[in-house]
This record gives sequence, C-alpha cells and structure tokens, in this order.
Amino acid sequence: MAKNQTTRKTKILVVVHHGFELWNAPSWFADRLRDQFPQVNVVQLPDYKSVDEEIVDAEIAVAWSIRPQQVAAARSLRWIHSPAAAVHQFMFPELVNSHIVVTNAREVHGPVVAEHVIALIFVLAKKIPEAVRLQDKHQWAQQRMWDELPRVREVSGATLGLVGLGSIGRAVTKMAKALGMRVVASREYPEKGNEGADAVFAASEVNEVFRQADYVVLAAPITNGTKAIANQERLALMKPQACLINVGRGPLIDEGALAAALRDRKIGGAALDVFPIEPLPPEAQLWDIPNLLITPHTAALTDRLWERHYALFADNLQRYLNGEKLLAVVDKSKGY
Repeated sequence: MAKNQTTRKTKILVVVHHGFELWNAPSWFADRLRDQFPQVNVVQLPDYKSVDEEIVDAEIAVAWSIRPQQVAAARSLRWIHSPAAAVHQFMFPELVNSHIVVTNAREVHGPVVAEHVIALIFVLAKKIPEAVRLQDKHQWAQQRMWDELPRVREVSGATLGLVGLGSIGRAVTKMAKALGMRVVASREYPEKGNEGADAVFAASEVNEVFRQADYVVLAAPITNGTKAIANQERLALMKPQACLINVGRGPLIDEGALAAALRDRKIGGAALDVFPIEPLPPEAQLWDIPNLLITPHTAALTDRLWERHYALFADNLQRYLNGEKLLAVVDKSKGY
C-alpha cells in the first residue's frame, strides 16, 4: 500500500477543526507523528482555508469530512482516517467508488461511550434527575419518589436490549454482564457471534429487543435500515416502565413518537445524547418532555481522547508504511 519511501516522504494532511474545543486535534499530534515517523511529511492545518491546495498531493488525510471535489483533486490520496465513529459524511459516490481506504475511530470511542450508557442506566433506575429537582426545592420526597412510576429499581437482573453490537455494543455488553444484567441484542449479521450477549436477533427481528428489554440502547450506525428505528410502532412494544437510551445517532429515533410516548407515560423514561440537529435548539420540544434526560453529546468525552486517537492512528500508520492491513476499516458499501 505504501510507496517507496526513498523517493519522497508520504504526506499526511491533518485537518481536524471543530467549534467544540476537544474535537480539535492538538498541535502535539503532528509533532509526535513527525518524531515517531521521520519518513513522513505531516501538514496540520488550523482551519479549512487551504485544504483544497494541500490535499492535492496528500497520500493520507485525517479529517472529519472531505468534499467530493477535494477527493477528485487528490490524485495521490490512498487513505482517509476519521476521528469520529460515524462516517456517513464520507459516503458520497466519488469516495465510495474510489480505491481510497476509509478508517474510523470506533474503537477509540466505544469503551468511553459504554461507560456513559451504564451511567445513564443507573441514573434512570435510581431516578437521580427527580432527586436533583426535589433537592432544588428543598423537598424530602421519599414517598413521592417511590409512588411515582417508574419506580426506583435494581439494575441487577434487568434486561438490557442493544440495537447494534459494534464497538459500543460489545463494551456495553461486557459491563452490563458484570452488573448481573441479562443482555439481548440485534445485529445485521447474527452469525458473527453474540459478543457475550444472552441472545442475539437478526436486524429483521429487532422488535424482540424492544419487547424484552427494560433498557433499550441504540448504538447502531445510520443506514437506510436504521433511520427512525425507534418509531411509534416499536416504542409501543416496550414495557410500560422500560427506558430508551440513544448514544448512536439522532436520526435513529422518531423524536415526535418518543415525545408522545413519554408524555402519555407509555414508557418509563428516556435519555438522549445525540440529536438530528446539534446543538439542540432552545425551542426544541424535547427540552420540556417529562422523564427525558438530555446530555449534550458528551458520551464520548474523556481527557484521554487524543491520546487514544494517537495510539490508534500511529498503529495504523505503521501498518500502512509496512504494507499491512489497517485496523478499523470501513466497509464503504455498507456505510460503517
């Protein structure tokens, strides 16, 4: 895969710019690559102004997104690495139909997001948001917290339902089993294995996950088959005290149907970390929905984020230079 390193240095273009500070690649990222891999030429851009110029002769790009015309102009481009787990922004024909390999950071984010899922399960099970609201009012409401449904419950013995058994789902399964939970899951290819879950259903049988689970966790990629997978019909299958958690992508949920199910007390509660439009607009109906906890896309946040990103990319870069198979390769025909 790699070219003869004696003829020219392999150019790596790092253009990871975002309005949220943590999503920006730190300056040491490029410096450390230069020190560890003197045979490469690393260009790290502070913004997108000169991407068109710099990508033309880049062999490797680290970026949140790249436009179709930039891919067409990048004649030397062989590999794109996304610091995100989701790569739907790259799934345009010019890239999908090219020889360019795409990798993502699903293994970077998976274990961290899984911790967030477990935290949300405990928060919902122990009715922590309600306790905080009552504390603000200086109210000792033990009886009220018990009487109002859904009741405070144990996590051990509850059933966790996973829609998706990728990096997040696998990590959640391991943690949930350690807590004594039963785990059921759905995945596109059940023959790949159960990853420690007690039962695995095909994507066509995802209704069983909604029926059986006390906590339904959405951790699937966005595809034509997963958009609005949590719709009115499936929410109606859930137990009256069951809760829905979304750490995948906002479009996995029909927000109107979820709002109605929560207002009508058809399900016990929900916790959302991702939304179709981010930041969530102040006028969005979700802010005022009862029994809904909102976290502002913080599931993957960690002070070790870029150390984890660097470890994965440096490992893959060494593989690339050695002509070896890369890790975390995206199947462009499937979009994940």
